[in-house]
Amino acid sequence: MIFARKVWHLLVAIKDGLVLVFMLLFFVVLFGALTARPSAGLVREGALLLKLDGVVVEEPAAADPLALLFAETEPMKEHRARDVARALRAAATDDRIKAVALDLSRFAGGGLVHMQEIGAAMDTVRAAKKPVLTYAVGYVDDGMLLAAHASEVWVDPLGGAFVTGPGGHNLYFGPLLERLKINTHVFKVGTYKDFVEPYIRDKASEPSLEARRAIYAALWDSWKADVAKARPKADIGKVTTDPVGWLKAAGGDAAQAAKAAGLVDQLGDKVAFGERVKQLVGADSGSTLPGSYAHTRIGALLAAHPESSKGEAVAVVTVAGEIVDGKAGPGTAGGDRIAKLIDEANADEAKALVLRVDSPGGSVMASEAIRGALERFKAAKRPVVVSMANVAASGGYWVSTPAQRIFAEPGTITGSIGIFAIMPSFERTLAQYGVKGDGVRTTPLSGQPDLLSGLTPEVEAMLQANIENGYARFIGLVAQSRGKTVEQIDAIAQGRVWDGGTARQNGLVDQFGGLDDALAYAAQAAKLGDDWHAETYGSAANPYASLIERFGGDDGSEDDSAPGGDFAGLFAARQDAQMAQALGSFKRLTGTRGAQAYCLDCPVPVAAARLPSRDAGLLARLAAWVGL
Repeated sequence: MIFARKVWHLLVAIKDGLVLVFMLLFFVVLFGALTARPSAGLVREGALLLKLDGVVVEEPAAADPLALLFAETEPMKEHRARDVARALRAAATDDRIKAVALDLSRFAGGGLVHMQEIGAAMDTVRAAKKPVLTYAVGYVDDGMLLAAHASEVWVDPLGGAFVTGPGGHNLYFGPLLERLKINTHVFKVGTYKDFVEPYIRDKASEPSLEARRAIYAALWDSWKADVAKARPKADIGKVTTDPVGWLKAAGGDAAQAAKAAGLVDQLGDKVAFGERVKQLVGADSGSTLPGSYAHTRIGALLAAHPESSKGEAVAVVTVAGEIVDGKAGPGTAGGDRIAKLIDEANADEAKALVLRVDSPGGSVMASEAIRGALERFKAAKRPVVVSMANVAASGGYWVSTPAQRIFAEPGTITGSIGIFAIMPSFERTLAQYGVKGDGVRTTPLSGQPDLLSGLTPEVEAMLQANIENGYARFIGLVAQSRGKTVEQIDAIAQGRVWDGGTARQNGLVDQFGGLDDALAYAAQAAKLGDDWHAETYGSAANPYASLIERFGGDDGSEDDSAPGGDFAGLFAARQDAQMAQALGSFKRLTGTRGAQAYCLDCPVPVAAARLPSRDAGLLARLAAWVGL
């Protein structure tokens, strides 16, 4: 019996060991499969399929796999503008790619500069004698700008194409806060620094409206010029001056109205669009479904055309999103994180650095941390160049001041040189209910700032003086950077925003050009000749990205959810964006910490809208995947 028991224990131990080994192997294989990156070998002869579900951004936000597991709705996808443009340029030269198909069914937009960059890349494909086709249920401004650069524009018969133009309303909470007896303490410098106005007024001030009219007019002119050049037959005037008459002339059929105005070429559903692409590039050998065509995804094409790593490194560091204190990001510009990236490039002895800025600003302290790191890089006698994308305003301009040259596009929004601080107090609110503060102070600063009992006059005066000092520092930095006097900078500062063209005229920008132009200048300034490559810091691949994409529906399957929506659906998406913006504005009243260099007038694209969710998060997808 003792022998048998020992044999049994041995057999159980062997069984348990084998189970552990096989489980370990299973999870290793599963992890490898789910985190596998696109391979260059996956490029197939056919079309490049670009499914721009979600938004185009300068820097996608980092995905938190744990948060995603428990999310109630699927987060909106973000596509890096540089990757989309690079894939299009690769498609122009790759003989295996016969055409490009842009699926904009669930496209939610992006910044004007990014749209123009992608549009120019689409032109490169067409110049290589390769057709570019777009499809959507509904096009709005950003999607329409991309479609204008296509050789064939398709729209669903139940959809349409609409042009709304930039602009809109902000909410002003001043009367509401007064009714609630909330004191809003505002400390600012700058006639045009209107970020605080929604909390103290019932409408925009005339200086705010003046700046906004100018900036939106410049954006609108740039958009119209781009579309007119790419698609001369489009009658934008008819669509925008009398939209009701234009739509009624087509019997209320938005798709037919869009075709009559030259905004689109063909009416057809997604299957019809797929059949058209199949005529050009051939059928998908792996699918018998109608509308299937041979295609390659963006990841595979980019893997087949890697960026050069030869020669000396020119570092690229990105400041994208709101500038905040700490290590936040990517997608949000955490000052400590970005300063560390710049210091890493400095330690690596990168020969030059290009700071790519796409930010409306934010924390003064975080902006200063980034600026300080750039000054340390410059102290090593190496060039620093700034490349502005859609927005480089307020704190976005603060971090640009160390540059020896600033590049921007005509559609870039910059300036907004000014700072503010805002702080609510609730002493009047509490007094309505018989709650009052009392006590003993040893100095005027004792217990301050007291948001429940109120601020003392001394504290208010000190805060305003500190903000004025911060503004003086800001315009001093700009004056030193731009080679102008403080008085000259003050005249164009005061918190006012400028379009890229005007900013170049008043000296805030040196030259028109994109990131590639800034890189070429930096390499030339570092005397590298042609022996250099761009090295992006802070862009390490997320090891969970493939897993997230797999369950998020970007695994290459054609089993898509419903398209983005018809005319009413498009407007509903914009409504979602407006609601999110309103809630965010109110939250800033209590969420803002410290002095801020932030831009109110910088346009918020429709990219902020949430698209209809496809599931209740990854747990629901995982359950469906395993058949639960």
